[in-house]
Amino acid sequence: MCGILGYIGNEKAAPVLIRGLKKLEYRGYDSSGIAVLGSNKLIVEKEVGKVEDIERKIDFSKLDGNIGISHCRWATHGRVIKENAHPHFDCKSEIAVVHNGIIENYQGIKERLIVKGHTFKSETDTEVIPHLIEEYYNGSFVDAVRLALREIEGSYAIGVISSKEPNKIIAARNESPLILGIGNNCMFFASDVPAILEYTKKIVYLDDKEIAVLSSDDFIVCGLDGMQRKKRVSIIDWSPEDAEKSGFMHFMLKEIYEQPRAITETVRDRLIDGNVIFEGEFGLSSDELTRVNRIIIVGCGTSWHAGLIGEFMFEELAKIPTEVEYASEFRYRHPLADINTLFIAISQSGETADTIAALKEAKKNKVKTLAICNVMGSTVARLADGVIYTRSGPEIGVASTKAFTSQLAVLYLLTIMLCREKKSLNDKQIADMIDGIRRIPLEIQTVLDEDKEILNCAELYYNKTNSIYLGRGVNFPIALEGALKLKEVSYIHAEGYPAAEMKHGPIALIDKNMPVVVIAPKDVYTYDKILGNIEEVNARGGIVIVIATEDDKEIAKRVNHVIYIPKTLYTLSSILAVVPLQMLAYHIAVKRGLNPDKPRNLAKAVTVE
Repeated sequence: MCGILGYIGNEKAAPVLIRGLKKLEYRGYDSSGIAVLGSNKLIVEKEVGKVEDIERKIDFSKLDGNIGISHCRWATHGRVIKENAHPHFDCKSEIAVVHNGIIENYQGIKERLIVKGHTFKSETDTEVIPHLIEEYYNGSFVDAVRLALREIEGSYAIGVISSKEPNKIIAARNESPLILGIGNNCMFFASDVPAILEYTKKIVYLDDKEIAVLSSDDFIVCGLDGMQRKKRVSIIDWSPEDAEKSGFMHFMLKEIYEQPRAITETVRDRLIDGNVIFEGEFGLSSDELTRVNRIIIVGCGTSWHAGLIGEFMFEELAKIPTEVEYASEFRYRHPLADINTLFIAISQSGETADTIAALKEAKKNKVKTLAICNVMGSTVARLADGVIYTRSGPEIGVASTKAFTSQLAVLYLLTIMLCREKKSLNDKQIADMIDGIRRIPLEIQTVLDEDKEILNCAELYYNKTNSIYLGRGVNFPIALEGALKLKEVSYIHAEGYPAAEMKHGPIALIDKNMPVVVIAPKDVYTYDKILGNIEEVNARGGIVIVIATEDDKEIAKRVNHVIYIPKTLYTLSSILAVVPLQMLAYHIAVKRGLNPDKPRNLAKAVTVE
């Protein structure tokens, strides 16, 4: 879950690397480092801390060299100390490596290399890579890297430079994300697009077990067998400004406020003459959709919560049995599935290691697979038979916000399509659904504009240490998501429950110091029942904060605080209800003096197990 970046071109490498590294810091931030080639020798600077802290200590503009690699770390192997920061080197400090991933067989390799006389300076798995390259070097840098990687087991995205061959960078990947950037008389490799958007929108996606050799004006790609491969150049439609804060204090707040635009972009052009049309890479025919009699959804974290809402909609409206699995669990099971099962993988980045592994497991069973993700050309998107892209733009904040609601919008559109194919709803009902999703962006904007009570709750309760979130039906997953957001960015312990389950244990925790957040839109399904749950909390002196429908004035008499959302279709209420919970988590984190963009111990894309 680290970020890596490399540059070769006409400019000084160090300032370019530092600017790009700041845009990757959301991927890892306990230590950082760079290595540049100047006067045919490696110049290295690395330190524990964030990039901006290290920049205050070191004037990177004074480092000569037009070739370099850089890294921001999220520790997996080894403590957070300078010796474990990347880059890592061979015995003679002639080869430097940055690495994202986990080398599973590093211990055996390390022991063998020590016997051969190699000296190790860190506790990391990464350090075996430069030593292996040193061991295999026999006049060809590329061959040495290729032979070393054939011996390595596990996941990696690496960048390598060597003073032996100072006019090239070598990059390679296996089960960890890595892209190439084609600039004007310069080339890049990077973990993610925002790091290089300032310089180019031309991207090449590397596949597993591919090696790229970069010069300042060209690149070649080959496999571990040495055979050259042709690669397609993709054009990224994000602008550099999309990846900036644009006047907001934090990316998380900016991305919360971008949700009306993100959903508009996700829905726009996909609703045509009363039908849902996914053009391009959808990959499933009308006949295949009609035959679907079971759906399996996998995801991790927030994407798993989106899957739970998808399950509700697919079963309630399209009448298709659906199950939702944690990707990390699904990958180790052997589920029963056939050609009429549709497998849906949800991932913002499209690079989540467990989701990729689950998708590969599904493909072994020959089921039709569909990806829902935000990053064009990502691994999940390329592996699946079809893909529906959310059009959220880059999401930099670690705690997902606009990507989540865009995923819900895609699942809603897919539900409409399935309802049409299955004839489970009539034309009037489908027209109402289409009208409902078209109104959602403006309704979210209404929630964002009316934030006084959210700010009031943050002010009153930011110093609490526990909270409970309750929901029913389609909004039970929103209780889970609201609790997760609070945990992620404020470090307050919070748990989400189906409201009816409160009396089966959690009710023992409720007292006058316990905030209980209840998602209670006024609907014909669960409203009366959830009022009863609120009274149970009141009877025990709990603090009740309710997300309620705008015309519900009675509920205010029963609770401490009401945050209103516009009235909408029941299945769409989840999109509106989550927005104030995102804002509440954000404002509580800020009140506690925390940076919600960089929650401790978390990274944006979990690219290792």
